[in-house]
Amino acid sequence: MTNSSWPLFKLGLNPYGMTYYLGLQGRGTPRQNPKGTGLEGFLAIAEELGAHSLELFDPWLQELSDGQFSELKERLNRLSITPVISGGYILEETGHVFRSAQLLEAKTIRFALTNVLCGGRAFRTDWDELRQNVRKKILGFGKTAVDAGLMIAIENHQDFTSAELVEFCEMTDGVGITYDTGNSFPVAESPIQFTKTVAPHVRHVQLKDYRVQHSREGFKLMRCTIGTGAVPFDEIFSELGKYHDELNAVLEPGALEARHVRLFNADWWRGYSPKTAAELAECLLATQKNKLSEQIDFRTPWEKEEDDQLVDYELTMYRESFANMKQLGM
Repeated sequence: MTNSSWPLFKLGLNPYGMTYYLGLQGRGTPRQNPKGTGLEGFLAIAEELGAHSLELFDPWLQELSDGQFSELKERLNRLSITPVISGGYILEETGHVFRSAQLLEAKTIRFALTNVLCGGRAFRTDWDELRQNVRKKILGFGKTAVDAGLMIAIENHQDFTSAELVEFCEMTDGVGITYDTGNSFPVAESPIQFTKTVAPHVRHVQLKDYRVQHSREGFKLMRCTIGTGAVPFDEIFSELGKYHDELNAVLEPGALEARHVRLFNADWWRGYSPKTAAELAECLLATQKNKLSEQIDFRTPWEKEEDDQLVDYELTMYRESFANMKQLGM
Protein backbone atom coordinates (compact mmCIF):
# COMPACT_ATOMS: atom_id res chain seq x y z
CA MET A 1 0.00 0.00 0.00
CA THR A 2 1.30 3.45 -0.93
CA ASN A 3 2.29 5.66 2.00
CA SER A 4 -0.18 8.55 2.12
CA SER A 5 2.66 11.03 2.76
CA TRP A 6 4.38 10.13 -0.52
CA PRO A 7 3.64 11.44 -3.99
CA LEU A 8 1.86 9.07 -6.35
CA PHE A 9 4.79 7.64 -8.29
CA LYS A 10 4.66 6.39 -11.86
CA LEU A 11 7.30 3.69 -11.47
CA GLY A 12 9.42 3.00 -14.52
CA LEU A 13 12.90 2.55 -15.97
CA ASN A 14 15.78 4.39 -17.50
CA PRO A 15 18.46 2.79 -19.67
CA TYR A 16 21.62 3.68 -17.73
CA GLY A 17 21.63 0.64 -15.44
CA MET A 18 21.37 -1.87 -18.30
CA THR A 19 23.94 -0.39 -20.62
CA TYR A 20 25.58 -3.67 -21.62
CA TYR A 21 22.26 -5.33 -22.46
CA LEU A 22 21.31 -2.32 -24.58
CA GLY A 23 24.67 -2.05 -26.35
CA LEU A 24 25.65 1.31 -24.81
CA GLN A 25 28.49 0.11 -22.55
CA GLY A 26 31.92 0.23 -24.17
CA ARG A 27 30.57 1.62 -27.43
CA GLY A 28 33.20 1.53 -30.16
CA THR A 29 35.45 -0.87 -28.24
CA PRO A 30 35.92 -4.64 -28.48
CA ARG A 31 33.89 -5.05 -25.28
CA GLN A 32 30.68 -3.55 -26.68
CA ASN A 33 27.87 -6.10 -26.63
CA PRO A 34 27.54 -7.29 -30.25
CA LYS A 35 23.94 -8.27 -29.49
CA GLY A 36 22.91 -4.98 -27.89
CA THR A 37 19.13 -4.66 -28.02
CA GLY A 38 18.75 -0.86 -28.16
CA LEU A 39 15.36 0.83 -27.95
CA GLU A 40 13.38 -2.32 -28.74
CA GLY A 41 15.05 -4.29 -25.95
CA PHE A 42 14.41 -1.44 -23.54
CA LEU A 43 10.73 -1.33 -24.41
CA ALA A 44 10.48 -5.10 -24.02
CA ILE A 45 11.77 -4.96 -20.43
CA ALA A 46 9.45 -2.05 -19.67
CA GLU A 47 6.48 -4.04 -20.92
CA GLU A 48 7.56 -7.14 -19.01
CA LEU A 49 7.78 -5.26 -15.70
CA GLY A 50 4.69 -3.13 -16.21
CA ALA A 51 6.52 0.21 -16.20
CA HIS A 52 4.45 3.41 -16.19
CA SER A 53 7.25 5.87 -17.03
CA LEU A 54 10.35 5.67 -19.21
CA GLU A 55 13.40 7.80 -19.82
CA LEU A 56 14.01 7.51 -23.54
CA PHE A 57 17.63 7.88 -24.69
CA ASP A 58 17.49 10.67 -27.27
CA PRO A 59 20.23 9.30 -29.61
CA TRP A 60 17.86 6.37 -30.22
CA LEU A 61 15.08 8.81 -31.07
CA GLN A 62 17.26 10.76 -33.49
CA GLU A 63 17.23 7.70 -35.74
CA LEU A 64 13.43 7.57 -36.01
CA SER A 65 11.32 8.85 -38.88
CA ASP A 66 8.16 10.82 -38.18
CA GLY A 67 6.17 7.65 -38.86
CA GLN A 68 8.22 5.69 -36.35
CA PHE A 69 7.70 8.46 -33.79
CA SER A 70 3.95 8.07 -34.29
CA GLU A 71 4.18 4.31 -33.81
CA LEU A 72 6.26 4.74 -30.65
CA LYS A 73 3.82 7.29 -29.26
CA GLU A 74 0.89 4.95 -29.88
CA ARG A 75 2.76 2.07 -28.23
CA LEU A 76 3.55 4.13 -25.13
CA ASN A 77 -0.07 5.29 -24.90
CA ARG A 78 -1.32 1.72 -25.20
CA LEU A 79 0.96 0.67 -22.34
CA SER A 80 0.05 3.73 -20.21
CA ILE A 81 3.69 4.82 -20.16
CA THR A 82 4.65 8.46 -19.59
CA PRO A 83 7.78 9.37 -21.59
CA VAL A 84 10.64 11.53 -20.36
CA ILE A 85 13.24 12.48 -22.96
CA SER A 86 16.78 11.77 -21.76
CA GLY A 87 19.29 14.14 -23.27
CA GLY A 88 23.03 14.03 -22.76
CA TYR A 89 25.38 16.66 -21.35
CA ILE A 90 23.65 19.99 -21.71
CA LEU A 91 26.67 21.75 -23.26
CA GLU A 92 26.73 19.19 -26.08
CA GLU A 93 23.02 19.39 -26.89
CA THR A 94 21.85 21.08 -30.07
CA GLY A 95 18.13 21.05 -29.39
CA HIS A 96 16.96 17.79 -31.02
CA VAL A 97 15.59 16.75 -27.62
CA PHE A 98 12.89 19.41 -27.93
CA ARG A 99 11.70 17.89 -31.20
CA SER A 100 11.62 14.44 -29.61
CA ALA A 101 9.59 15.78 -26.70
CA GLN A 102 7.07 17.48 -28.96
CA LEU A 103 6.60 14.42 -31.21
CA LEU A 104 6.04 12.11 -28.21
CA GLU A 105 4.11 14.76 -26.25
CA ALA A 106 6.59 14.39 -23.38
CA LYS A 107 6.54 17.21 -20.84
CA THR A 108 9.99 16.74 -19.30
CA ILE A 109 13.52 16.61 -20.72
CA ARG A 110 16.32 15.34 -18.50
CA PHE A 111 19.87 16.69 -18.88
CA ALA A 112 23.18 15.99 -17.19
CA LEU A 113 25.27 19.13 -16.71
CA THR A 114 28.90 17.94 -16.87
CA ASN A 115 30.96 14.77 -17.13
CA VAL A 116 32.51 15.33 -13.69
CA LEU A 117 31.95 12.24 -11.52
CA CYS A 118 32.66 11.35 -7.88
CA GLY A 119 32.43 15.01 -6.91
CA GLY A 120 35.85 15.49 -8.49
CA ARG A 121 35.50 19.07 -9.69
CA ALA A 122 38.96 19.93 -8.29
CA PHE A 123 40.52 17.86 -11.06
CA ARG A 124 39.01 20.09 -13.76
CA THR A 125 41.29 23.08 -14.29
CA ASP A 126 38.45 24.78 -16.18
CA TRP A 127 35.76 24.26 -13.51
CA ASP A 128 34.82 27.95 -13.15
CA GLU A 129 34.54 28.39 -16.92
CA LEU A 130 32.58 25.16 -17.21
CA ARG A 131 30.15 26.32 -14.54
CA GLN A 132 29.56 29.63 -16.32
CA ASN A 133 28.94 27.88 -19.63
CA VAL A 134 26.43 25.58 -17.93
CA ARG A 135 24.60 28.62 -16.52
CA LYS A 136 24.35 30.20 -19.98
CA LYS A 137 23.04 26.99 -21.55
CA ILE A 138 20.43 26.53 -18.82
CA LEU A 139 19.21 30.09 -19.35
CA GLY A 140 18.84 29.49 -23.08
CA PHE A 141 17.20 26.09 -22.80
CA GLY A 142 14.93 27.32 -20.01
CA LYS A 143 13.48 29.95 -22.36
CA THR A 144 13.10 27.36 -25.13
CA ALA A 145 11.31 25.03 -22.72
CA VAL A 146 8.88 27.73 -21.57
CA ASP A 147 8.06 28.68 -25.16
CA ALA A 148 7.38 25.01 -25.97
CA GLY A 149 5.38 24.31 -22.81
CA LEU A 150 8.07 21.94 -21.53
CA MET A 151 10.26 21.53 -18.46
CA ILE A 152 13.98 20.80 -18.50
CA ALA A 153 15.07 18.79 -15.47
CA ILE A 154 18.79 19.06 -14.70
CA GLU A 155 20.29 16.04 -12.95
CA ASN A 156 22.47 15.93 -9.86
CA HIS A 157 25.12 14.00 -11.75
CA GLN A 158 27.81 13.82 -9.04
CA ASP A 159 29.04 17.30 -9.91
CA PHE A 160 26.89 20.07 -8.37
CA THR A 161 25.63 20.43 -4.81
CA SER A 162 21.97 20.74 -3.86
CA ALA A 163 22.30 24.50 -3.26
CA GLU A 164 23.98 25.02 -6.63
CA LEU A 165 21.21 23.14 -8.44
CA VAL A 166 18.55 25.23 -6.72
CA GLU A 167 20.42 28.36 -7.79
CA PHE A 168 20.28 27.17 -11.42
CA CYS A 169 16.54 26.52 -11.11
CA GLU A 170 15.87 29.96 -9.72
CA MET A 171 17.61 31.75 -12.60
CA THR A 172 14.73 31.22 -15.01
CA ASP A 173 11.37 29.55 -15.53
CA GLY A 174 11.18 26.17 -17.22
CA VAL A 175 13.96 24.56 -15.15
CA GLY A 176 13.58 21.88 -12.48
CA ILE A 177 15.62 18.98 -11.15
CA THR A 178 16.00 15.35 -12.09
CA TYR A 179 16.73 13.96 -8.64
CA ASP A 180 19.07 10.95 -8.63
CA THR A 181 18.61 9.52 -5.14
CA GLY A 182 22.11 7.98 -4.99
CA ASN A 183 24.08 10.99 -6.18
CA SER A 184 24.14 13.09 -3.02
CA PHE A 185 27.04 11.09 -1.57
CA PRO A 186 29.57 12.16 -4.27
CA VAL A 187 29.15 15.83 -3.31
CA ALA A 188 29.45 15.07 0.43
CA GLU A 189 25.76 15.47 1.26
CA SER A 190 23.51 12.94 2.93
CA PRO A 191 20.42 11.88 0.98
CA ILE A 192 18.15 13.61 3.49
CA GLN A 193 20.18 16.84 3.48
CA PHE A 194 20.09 16.89 -0.29
CA THR A 195 16.38 16.05 -0.56
CA LYS A 196 15.29 18.78 1.83
CA THR A 197 17.10 21.38 -0.27
CA VAL A 198 15.98 20.30 -3.74
CA ALA A 199 12.51 18.86 -3.03
CA PRO A 200 10.44 21.89 -4.16
CA HIS A 201 12.25 21.90 -7.51
CA VAL A 202 12.17 18.16 -8.29
CA ARG A 203 10.31 17.32 -11.50
CA HIS A 204 11.58 13.78 -12.15
CA VAL A 205 13.19 11.08 -9.98
CA GLN A 206 15.88 8.52 -10.76
CA LEU A 207 15.87 5.73 -8.18
CA LYS A 208 19.46 4.74 -7.44
CA ASP A 209 21.01 2.96 -4.47
CA TYR A 210 24.58 2.19 -3.43
CA ARG A 211 26.40 -0.09 -1.04
CA VAL A 212 29.26 1.92 0.45
CA GLN A 213 32.76 0.58 1.00
CA HIS A 214 35.05 2.86 2.99
CA SER A 215 38.65 3.46 1.96
CA ARG A 216 41.65 5.40 3.21
CA GLU A 217 40.80 8.19 0.76
CA GLY A 218 37.06 8.34 1.39
CA PHE A 219 34.51 5.82 0.19
CA LYS A 220 33.52 3.79 -2.86
CA LEU A 221 29.94 3.67 -4.12
CA MET A 222 29.13 0.18 -5.35
CA ARG A 223 26.20 -0.67 -7.59
CA CYS A 224 23.51 -2.75 -5.89
CA THR A 225 19.88 -3.81 -6.17
CA ILE A 226 17.75 -0.78 -5.36
CA GLY A 227 16.42 -1.02 -1.84
CA THR A 228 19.40 -2.94 -0.42
CA GLY A 229 21.89 -0.10 0.03
CA ALA A 230 22.41 3.15 1.92
CA VAL A 231 19.62 5.29 0.45
CA PRO A 232 16.67 5.90 2.86
CA PHE A 233 13.83 5.80 0.33
CA ASP A 234 10.93 6.07 2.76
CA GLU A 235 12.28 9.32 4.24
CA ILE A 236 13.11 10.73 0.82
CA PHE A 237 9.63 9.98 -0.52
CA SER A 238 7.99 11.57 2.52
CA GLU A 239 10.03 14.74 1.98
CA LEU A 240 9.08 14.85 -1.71
CA GLY A 241 5.46 14.35 -0.73
CA LYS A 242 5.45 17.71 1.03
CA TYR A 243 5.69 19.41 -2.38
CA HIS A 244 4.39 16.99 -5.01
CA ASP A 245 1.21 14.98 -5.54
CA GLU A 246 2.63 12.94 -8.43
CA LEU A 247 6.08 12.25 -9.90
CA ASN A 248 7.67 9.97 -12.46
CA ALA A 249 10.30 7.73 -10.84
CA VAL A 250 12.57 5.49 -12.91
CA LEU A 251 14.90 2.73 -11.77
CA GLU A 252 18.59 3.35 -12.44
CA PRO A 253 21.01 0.92 -10.79
CA GLY A 254 24.47 2.48 -10.58
CA ALA A 255 27.19 2.32 -13.19
CA LEU A 256 29.13 -0.85 -13.88
CA GLU A 257 32.23 0.83 -12.45
CA ALA A 258 32.42 1.83 -8.76
CA ARG A 259 32.57 5.54 -7.95
CA HIS A 260 35.40 6.50 -5.58
CA VAL A 261 34.73 9.71 -3.64
CA ARG A 262 38.14 10.78 -2.36
CA LEU A 263 36.99 13.44 0.09
CA PHE A 264 39.67 12.62 2.67
CA ASN A 265 42.18 14.21 0.28
CA ALA A 266 42.46 17.94 0.91
CA ASP A 267 42.65 18.70 -2.83
CA TRP A 268 39.23 17.13 -3.42
CA TRP A 269 37.55 20.10 -1.70
CA ARG A 270 38.84 22.77 -4.09
CA GLY A 271 35.90 24.55 -5.69
CA TYR A 272 33.39 23.70 -2.93
CA SER A 273 31.85 26.13 -0.45
CA PRO A 274 32.79 25.53 3.19
CA LYS A 275 30.89 22.74 4.94
CA THR A 276 30.32 22.44 8.67
CA ALA A 277 31.57 19.45 10.63
CA ALA A 278 27.96 18.55 11.43
CA GLU A 279 27.01 18.49 7.73
CA LEU A 280 29.95 16.26 6.81
CA ALA A 281 29.25 14.01 9.79
CA GLU A 282 25.66 13.56 8.60
CA CYS A 283 26.89 12.45 5.18
CA LEU A 284 29.43 10.02 6.62
CA LEU A 285 26.86 8.62 9.04
CA ALA A 286 24.47 7.99 6.15
CA THR A 287 27.14 5.90 4.38
CA GLN A 288 27.11 3.44 7.29
CA LYS A 289 23.74 1.92 6.38
CA ASN A 290 24.25 -1.55 4.84
CA LYS A 291 27.94 -0.74 4.35
CA LEU A 292 30.41 -3.25 2.95
CA SER A 293 33.57 -4.31 4.75
CA GLU A 294 36.80 -3.33 3.02
CA GLN A 295 37.59 -7.02 2.45
CA ILE A 296 34.50 -7.86 0.37
CA ASP A 297 34.95 -8.10 -3.39
CA PHE A 298 31.78 -6.41 -4.64
CA ARG A 299 32.99 -5.73 -8.17
CA THR A 300 30.59 -6.04 -11.06
CA PRO A 301 31.09 -8.55 -13.90
CA TRP A 302 32.25 -5.61 -16.04
CA GLU A 303 35.01 -4.81 -13.56
CA LYS A 304 35.97 -8.49 -13.41
CA GLU A 305 35.87 -8.73 -17.24
CA GLU A 306 33.24 -11.47 -17.03
CA ASP A 307 31.23 -10.08 -19.91
CA ASP A 308 29.28 -13.29 -20.50
CA GLN A 309 27.50 -12.71 -17.17
CA LEU A 310 26.56 -9.07 -17.73
CA VAL A 311 23.15 -9.35 -19.39
CA ASP A 312 21.79 -11.65 -16.69
CA TYR A 313 23.42 -9.49 -13.99
CA GLU A 314 21.81 -6.27 -15.27
CA LEU A 315 18.34 -7.64 -15.97
CA THR A 316 18.15 -9.56 -12.69
CA MET A 317 19.03 -6.37 -10.82
CA TYR A 318 16.27 -4.44 -12.60
CA ARG A 319 13.69 -7.14 -11.91
CA GLU A 320 14.64 -7.38 -8.24
CA SER A 321 14.77 -3.59 -7.89
CA PHE A 322 11.32 -3.20 -9.44
CA ALA A 323 9.93 -5.82 -7.06
CA ASN A 324 11.58 -4.11 -4.07
CA MET A 325 10.10 -0.73 -4.92
CA LYS A 326 6.65 -2.22 -5.45
CA GLN A 327 6.93 -4.00 -2.11
CA LEU A 328 7.96 -0.72 -0.48
CA GLY A 329 4.68 0.74 -1.68
CA MET A 330 5.36 2.48 -4.98
